[in-house]
Amino acid sequence: MAGDKTASDKGGAWRVPDLLATKMQGGNFSEDQVAFLIQKVTDGSMDDCQLGALLVAIKVRGMNSQEVVALTRCMRDSGRVLEWPQEWRTVDKHSTGGVGDKVSLSLVPALAALGLHVPMISGRGLEHTGGTLDKLESIPGYRVALTEQEMRAALGQAGCCIVGQTSNITPADKRMYAARDITSTVNSLPLIVSSIISKKAAGGMKALVLDVKYGDSAFMKTVEEARTLAKAMVEVSGGLGIKTTALVTEMNNPIGKAVGNALEVVESLQCLRGEGPADLRELVVHLGGELVAAAGVAGSAEEGQRAVERVLNDGSALASFRKMLVMQGVSEEVAAELCGEKPNYSKLPRASSITPVNAATTGVITKLHAMSLAQVCQKLGAGRERTGDSINLAVGIVLKKSVGERVAAGEVWADIHHDGPLAMTLLAKVAGAVVIEDKNAFPTPSRIAARIS
Repeated sequence: MAGDKTASDKGGAWRVPDLLATKMQGGNFSEDQVAFLIQKVTDGSMDDCQLGALLVAIKVRGMNSQEVVALTRCMRDSGRVLEWPQEWRTVDKHSTGGVGDKVSLSLVPALAALGLHVPMISGRGLEHTGGTLDKLESIPGYRVALTEQEMRAALGQAGCCIVGQTSNITPADKRMYAARDITSTVNSLPLIVSSIISKKAAGGMKALVLDVKYGDSAFMKTVEEARTLAKAMVEVSGGLGIKTTALVTEMNNPIGKAVGNALEVVESLQCLRGEGPADLRELVVHLGGELVAAAGVAGSAEEGQRAVERVLNDGSALASFRKMLVMQGVSEEVAAELCGEKPNYSKLPRASSITPVNAATTGVITKLHAMSLAQVCQKLGAGRERTGDSINLAVGIVLKKSVGERVAAGEVWADIHHDGPLAMTLLAKVAGAVVIEDKNAFPTPSRIAARIS
């Protein structure tokens, strides 16, 4: 944390070098000084060298809670803050990213089916984490770039939309985010929190749930690190007047059985039919329950969970998803085939080849190294190494067996979906991602480790 002293106000007549010196010496910024600095970031009058120095000073010296709230508010207000009808119960969700994390695709329409409005501004995948927008773009015709008027129409008709960040949303964050990678300040807690919450706050929601992941393939490796981040985000979001809770969830093994854009869409549709993997459903139900309660539709998170389960089982969540698809450019024909009584997934991209992976021994699967599987998917073309890379929406991995299930020697436990020849190194990496032990059973505990409110 920064020291107790606060830089003296000079009626707004500050100089960027003086404020940089204040932070480097361990001082705190006033809210007006934070606003001054973010204005300089936004209008470009703070040059790249000064921006880099500011980011490093924040990482090294830290910020107190008042500074982080001010920073987040000013980043939010650096661009357009969306406004919706007062009577709407607007809610949103954010995940810190994981392997096979397709939760939003099922959660958002489930919330809409319960009368909430969900204007979700999402992102694309980078490195090993898949992006919600990439998954949705595997559906022919789906448009992630909507105007505010089109978002309002989608929310009015379907109750939800999932779109990309527009150029006028948090422009200060765009510039700061781009500079963090080259200044080694990606892992600064104040910068992480302000970046995430400012973008979500710009969406104009009244309640927010955070899915903060920990584990081998998560940004935060331990439960303690994830708790720290979750508490900081809940505190700052609450400081902006947003009712917020966070769930700390495990991310060692892939979520569900599918990793890869179009493959994950299929699994999301199964969840929306009341089917699909239990761990995916658990996350959708628990995260949704928090928002249903926060919006006042349910008296408790547990009651909210039961409501989410109901709309997943009775088809109303699937109907909301179908409406959202049409409002975002998908033809009625394609939406009907994906969401009809007898679903047809042939419209989604398909890889030209499927290579099975066989178990080397007999036993119970006790671990699936999510990071290894994600790295293979990236090499297949499902992910990006840098922003702007094109990706293959069809490729990925589908697990035939999950943690806790028995497998016999020679039995197929995974299928690799690929285009073109499959490198033996990638096949070997998938084969090495599974741990099979000579046990009669292996418990599969809940992914949810903690709740922060």
